[in-house]
Amino acid sequence: MRTNAANWLELSEKVYHYRRDLMSASELVSLQQATETVRQQICDKADSSKLKLGIEALESVLRGVGGTHYPKSSWTENVEFFLVAAIVILGVRCYFVQPFKIPTNSMWPSYNGMTPEVFSKPADEPGKLEQAFRFVTLGAKFNHVSAPVGGEISIPVVEVGEGQAIIPYNTVPGKNWLVFPAKFKEYTLFVGEQPVTIRVPADFDFEWVIRDTFFPGDRKTRAATALDQRLKAQARTIQLGDGRMRLLLTGKTVQPGDHVLAFDILTGDQLFVDRISYNFVRPKVGDGFVFHTGNIPLLSENHGDQYYIKRLVGTPGDVMEVKEPALYRNGKPITGAPAFDKNARRAGSYSGYFNGTPRSDYPNAQLFKDQKITVPARSYLPMGDNSANSLDGRYWGFVKDKDVVGRPLCIYYPFNNHWGIAP
Repeated sequence: MRTNAANWLELSEKVYHYRRDLMSASELVSLQQATETVRQQICDKADSSKLKLGIEALESVLRGVGGTHYPKSSWTENVEFFLVAAIVILGVRCYFVQPFKIPTNSMWPSYNGMTPEVFSKPADEPGKLEQAFRFVTLGAKFNHVSAPVGGEISIPVVEVGEGQAIIPYNTVPGKNWLVFPAKFKEYTLFVGEQPVTIRVPADFDFEWVIRDTFFPGDRKTRAATALDQRLKAQARTIQLGDGRMRLLLTGKTVQPGDHVLAFDILTGDQLFVDRISYNFVRPKVGDGFVFHTGNIPLLSENHGDQYYIKRLVGTPGDVMEVKEPALYRNGKPITGAPAFDKNARRAGSYSGYFNGTPRSDYPNAQLFKDQKITVPARSYLPMGDNSANSLDGRYWGFVKDKDVVGRPLCIYYPFNNHWGIAP
């Protein structure tokens, strides 16, 4: 009861200081007298019944003179609480620690963007309960396409250069969580000559699903893509309406109602970014490196001002060169992160570093074969650990020091083998 009385005294002091210029002399006297009575009861260690009477008398006065400070509705208190919480969260986010979600696989396998888990047999597909569990723990969303007719599954392909092919798609609008506008890629496959479509998030690597579903033996050549290697050997041309189309044969046949594809899309790694350290120490080679793209013309024009994460490979004055599969800094194989050595040896899932290639949409591409570049003053060179599938400093240039955000601290979700301290 004394603790309760002390809380009422705090409220009384608040009302007094906020409203004493608005209260009449008699109201001030009443408030001060009621306040002093409760204070004296606390000092005298009065029993709970006397304290209860004193509190009730003080509350009666506060109801008459408290204005907007008392009595308060629960709605007002909740609004105040959430406003203060929002201010605190925004302050922490802006100056200390910022949450960040990795959308693409440019840093795979060090960090995951959205990745697929393919279910090649119906028995492997998760049931409703397992889907719910995987959604909570891994951010997994189950996707499938059913065959409208029986026949062999084939994939449309488009040659975009000598020995290179892609699966064509349409970009379509949609919504995330049924509310937030988003862009999706819509792909078309064929069962016999009957088209079937599937829609996936715009940043998702659908070709990864195709490789793991139909060409699992090519998992080790994910960067080179099975499509490029198989295009000439397994493609055929069909008549479709008034036009013709190249189709890549998969050798897999299905019956009506069978699943053409069945896979989970696992959410990208979500991590906390340390925004403090780089205010006091310079970023060092090998760090995970978060920056914003608003001052990188070729990125801001196409994608706006976003946050990117890459590996820092070059600091001001460094001379950089790619000798596939290794990356060289100042004439020596680069050191400073396990990913550098793994890429140089093409160990495990690391496919090595690749030279930049000419691209019409990125006219300032660099780090071609036998080319050396020097990192300018007050600038940094970032590259992705998944060099074969990374749009990085080889194509759009350098990051100014003023655009550096911070370094990753830890991965807090999903609960996979990456959970914990960020590499």
